[in-house]
Amino acid sequence: MAEFKLPTETVELPSKGLLYPADSPLASGTIEMKYMTAKEEDILTNTNYIQKGTVIDKLLQSLIVTPGVNYNDFLIGDKNAIMIAARILSYGKDYSFKYGNEEITVDLSKLENKPVDYSIFSDRKNNFRFTLPKSGNDITFKLLTHNDENTIQREIEGLKKLDKESSTDVTTRLKHIITSVNGLHEQKDIRNFVDNFLLAADAKALRDYISSISPDVELKYLVDGEEAIDIPITVGFFWPE
Repeated sequence: MAEFKLPTETVELPSKGLLYPADSPLASGTIEMKYMTAKEEDILTNTNYIQKGTVIDKLLQSLIVTPGVNYNDFLIGDKNAIMIAARILSYGKDYSFKYGNEEITVDLSKLENKPVDYSIFSDRKNNFRFTLPKSGNDITFKLLTHNDENTIQREIEGLKKLDKESSTDVTTRLKHIITSVNGLHEQKDIRNFVDNFLLAADAKALRDYISSISPDVELKYLVDGEEAIDIPITVGFFWPE
């Protein structure tokens, strides 16, 4: 049988693999990804995947060639990194988007990881402590994975079916992020706390702290070297004209 060569690239994870178990293939802090082929173009044009909102996940799963990787285990920041890598390997490093009346082109290969204190990841446990500044309650929390995000989305959609006027995005997310309150680990206690006792100021402080310690790609662009704007991930990211 003929052998065909397929180029691959090593992609560094923003977490450096420090938040995965030692026996996970992600613990090395890198993964191997292949260049996009005609097969992946079929994925990008699959209307079923597009309608379900799973097309990007299906694409990334197809591009990862590191053995034994469970896509559900990826931390959100690491998943962002492989999404950027996939775009570079598929359509090149230059990504253009509109900002006001101006068209901006970003060199995706120059995006850097957010600066975080990696010393707090020394025990490979995705579990952190935080004291809520207003109420003084002590909580533990985790950084979300792809699987967590899917679970949260399903719960939010289920609640909307029960009450179309409901808006539970913030509280539902916090119920999955927080792993204990004052030593209580039961889900019923965590949900009761979020629904009835979590102050808005404390919730914001927690979100800010989580953002500050979360490994991720810095998806920012300096306009005229001054104003930092978020790089929008629009339809043109994987479907450039």
